[in-house]
Amino acid sequence: MDYIKPFKTIRLTDIPQVGGKNASLGEMIVNLSNCGIQIPDGFAITAQAYWYFIEYNHYKESLQKELRNLTNLQDLSNLEAVGSRIRQLIENGTMPDDLTQEIVTAYKTLSTEYNQQACDVAVRSSATAEDLPTASFAGQQETFLQVRGEQQLITCYKKCLASLFTDRAIVYRVQNGFDHFKVALSVGIQKMIRSDLASAGVAFSLDTETGFKDVVMINGSWGLGEMVVQGLVTPDEFCVHKPTLAQGFAPIIKKQRGDKNIKMMYDETKKSVTKVPTSAQESQQLCLTDKEIIELSKQVVTIENYYSKIKDSWSPMDVEWAKDGLDGKLYIVQARPETIHALPNRAHATTEFHLTGNNTKKILVTGQSIGQQIASGTVRVIANVTDINQVQQGDIIVTTMTDPDWVPAMKRASGIITERGGRTCHAAIVSRELGIPAIIGASNATQILKTGQSVTLDCSSGSVGSVYDGILPFEKQTIAMDDMPSAPIPILVNIADPNSAFKISQFPVSGVGLARIEFIIANAIQIHPMALIHPERITDNKILDKITQLTAGYTDKKQFFIDTLSQGIGMIAAAFYPHKVIVRLSDFKTNEYHNLIGGEFFEQAEDNPMLGFRGASRYYNPRYQDAFALECAALVKARNIMGLSNIAIMIPFVRTVNEAEKVIAILSSHGLARNSDLQLVMMVEIPSNVLLIEEFSAHFDGFSIGSNDLTQLTLGVDRDSDLLAPLFDERDPAVKKMMSMAITGARKADRFIGICGQAPSDYPELAQFLIDAGISSISLNYDAVIPFLMRYKNNKK
Repeated sequence: MDYIKPFKTIRLTDIPQVGGKNASLGEMIVNLSNCGIQIPDGFAITAQAYWYFIEYNHYKESLQKELRNLTNLQDLSNLEAVGSRIRQLIENGTMPDDLTQEIVTAYKTLSTEYNQQACDVAVRSSATAEDLPTASFAGQQETFLQVRGEQQLITCYKKCLASLFTDRAIVYRVQNGFDHFKVALSVGIQKMIRSDLASAGVAFSLDTETGFKDVVMINGSWGLGEMVVQGLVTPDEFCVHKPTLAQGFAPIIKKQRGDKNIKMMYDETKKSVTKVPTSAQESQQLCLTDKEIIELSKQVVTIENYYSKIKDSWSPMDVEWAKDGLDGKLYIVQARPETIHALPNRAHATTEFHLTGNNTKKILVTGQSIGQQIASGTVRVIANVTDINQVQQGDIIVTTMTDPDWVPAMKRASGIITERGGRTCHAAIVSRELGIPAIIGASNATQILKTGQSVTLDCSSGSVGSVYDGILPFEKQTIAMDDMPSAPIPILVNIADPNSAFKISQFPVSGVGLARIEFIIANAIQIHPMALIHPERITDNKILDKITQLTAGYTDKKQFFIDTLSQGIGMIAAAFYPHKVIVRLSDFKTNEYHNLIGGEFFEQAEDNPMLGFRGASRYYNPRYQDAFALECAALVKARNIMGLSNIAIMIPFVRTVNEAEKVIAILSSHGLARNSDLQLVMMVEIPSNVLLIEEFSAHFDGFSIGSNDLTQLTLGVDRDSDLLAPLFDERDPAVKKMMSMAITGARKADRFIGICGQAPSDYPELAQFLIDAGISSISLNYDAVIPFLMRYKNNKK
């Protein structure tokens, strides 16, 4: 009987024989090789070979007897003992001569194809029930890398068969109703890519956290890809916008450098893989170039489009990639359907979690949030997988990292905290599948958190997750987006954090009325832009060292500012594409600029920064105009290189018409001229803006009312003053008259006018006043969108 199928002869219809993984490789080699998808060749040892091996050794009765001992899956010690005995039995089994000969012959043929006497291969499992739409067997069986020679290949083949009975695989089959004797194992033998000499990782054709469809998300690190999958390092992360990628742009909207402090390489002397530290240069350097990020993203999109066409429905993909350090090419080594966000009839709803009460919140550790939830429980610090039987129902697992052997214990946890890993590591993937929150890359968590300690794990507030001391109260609300009513005018959203953009874009809004770039500058860049232009003015070596650390990998420090700001803007614009996103130019006050790294060397003290050197007056002033050029360069990159033409530009705090003309001229000189493709918007926040709105209209496409500053300047109340706080009220008749005049003047000049200030989020009655006055749109804080629409729905009743 023929127990071997070369990849080039395999199709998806062969899953019963070769499993999902091998079938997918064959399908892609046959149908996508001419589309620029490079896949290492190989062959599948069929599931029939597995049954032949079991029957040849008369193992079925022995396996059944062992599995009958599993009366309680919660007894992890017994599970471990049973699994160990089964695996030992299979590994010690005798290989039939004819099966061995077929494998050896196929291996020799593959070696000849690659002009090698004994080529190095990866030995990968491919279960015949894996990669189903509602179940994923990925990661449950073992993979063996850099296998070379006939004897080592046969040994690893048997070990791969034995891994069908890892503890995690046994538990998964039982809990999902799969008969142990109806799931067989095919094994893929694939030419090894020398990524140990370059880089490797994973890529998803969607955002794994929110399910946002329009991006490719790539994680990568130096060396073999197991480092990323196992969560042994915090990888580099890249994000690419699919719609503008398809238009020929290079829309890399995120490049986040991971630590990548170790890598897995092949040791030629020992003929095995080993972990070695990366160099300082490797740790600071991204593992893919921009060109490679775009090339890989195109391949992932091609694969997604192909599988979606086959299935006649959207099929997001989970792809493993590797760069060969010898030929410098990118290869796809695996591709499988993503199984969390692509389920049919997935409800269009959002579940919001919020901490409640006036608790004093003590943050113990922070890391990358997974799951957008909140959970409380008892800390269980686990140093080694052999101790996972200590985990009790509802515990918060704290460890360095997890791997598939941890799954039985993770199923009992209410949350997971690891010191290492990225958004596609094992702990992150499993926590999503289990529907529990996780915090990944929480430095020193195993030292700071103590077993028995009560904590609250909060992943509800964006990309950063926090672990609080004690059990804190929280509320949970599930909202069906399809039930939201439409308002009589467009409802937009205010946004500051790019990492929340994908989630917020799924709210029933028509775009972004205010994108605040101050958040990006303060949190992602952290450095005063002038400090990057004139570092020679900084006399504090500690500050210079901090700047060097933050800009590692950049020779031109100015480019760090441009890239980081453009990516933050790009994330927001991509999330809402093609809807309009109004990006406000920076509006820090001098005291806020002073607090940026190096800011003390470029900012002078002002008695009242609120009314001082801010907004438009900065952009043409010699003290800041060089820094403003960096802002403009970031916007040019987001619009022209990334292709995000939905970005409009808003100028804040414009005191005079002459000042507006100066700023518009500077924008034009930097490649941001107002035209049919680029709208310029002015904030209305000074009485002069209202009184001269028709004159300002000659220079702008529209306006947006900034209610906070307009209230401050109409009533003469410093909005930062606690003493005058009772006088600050956007509903004051004078403020409402100012707003009404602005709306009337803009309408008369045939310009759109919205509001992006805080007031409509706080006062629904003021929102109704603005609607009645004829405002074009209302932009709300994201947490006010649903309550606003629900109030409108109830009022209609």
